Amino acid sequence: MSADTHLPKDAAPGGTELIRFDRVTKRFGAHTVLDALDFTVSAGKHVTLIGPSGSGKTTILRLLMTLLKPDEGTIKVGDAYLTHEEKGGRLIPAGEKHIREVRKNIGMVFQQFNLFPNMKVLRNITEAPVHVLGLGKDEAEERARGLLDLVGLTAHLDKYPTQLSGGQQQRVAIARALAMRPQVLLLDEVTSALDPELVAGVLDVLRDIARTTDITMLCVTHEMSFARDISDDVLMFDAGRVIESGPPEKIFTDPEHERTREFLGAVL
Repeated sequence: MSADTHLPKDAAPGGTELIRFDRVTKRFGAHTVLDALDFTVSAGKHVTLIGPSGSGKTTILRLLMTLLKPDEGTIKVGDAYLTHEEKGGRLIPAGEKHIREVRKNIGMVFQQFNLFPNMKVLRNITEAPVHVLGLGKDEAEERARGLLDLVGLTAHLDKYPTQLSGGQQQRVAIARALAMRPQVLLLDEVTSALDPELVAGVLDVLRDIARTTDITMLCVTHEMSFARDISDDVLMFDAGRVIESGPPEKIFTDPEHERTREFLGAVL
């Protein structure tokens, strides 16, 4: 299968800024999860967020999927604000139509597989391209078959999710996210719900995607060897802030921040 089966048609040129968080704050009650966070991700880059539980990593992904909205600050994806829009020279909260349009550029693979249990594998992958993107059924199925080939599940397209192992279900979830041709793929601890013997197969699929495509990836993981393999940059989070960032060889072998050294000492 050609590598461009799952590439976004209008991917931003490599090196251009694709994601920008500008002083983003998110609170849950009195607890501040993200504290005036600034960071950017360039198109085509693979960025991994590491840090202790509760440091704000998954909140970033949920904000990008608009499952949450920031209390302060703005998020841009490409040239468009995500939860705001410009009118009359000022920013106002965006309407649902604007949010849906920007969000179409983002795909996410969750910890839990979230497949539709009443739909067979092929339809799980074609449902959103048909109903959200307006693809014809034949085109959507052709795209889905190519992606099932990519993730090694062509023989299982006529099965229901309950007939698959956890690792196979997660690979279907990856194919489903890619079927929307997103510019950005978000990965939220995608192996944490899997039995240990199933983890390697899912990570191998993601390594292949990272190696053979230009898709931008933003990944939250505790699989440090995977983060070292696929990342262009690693961001270390603590208490809702980025305390250190850099290429994986620097972060994993010679971190500057004491908190980073403590965290890596506990997980490596």
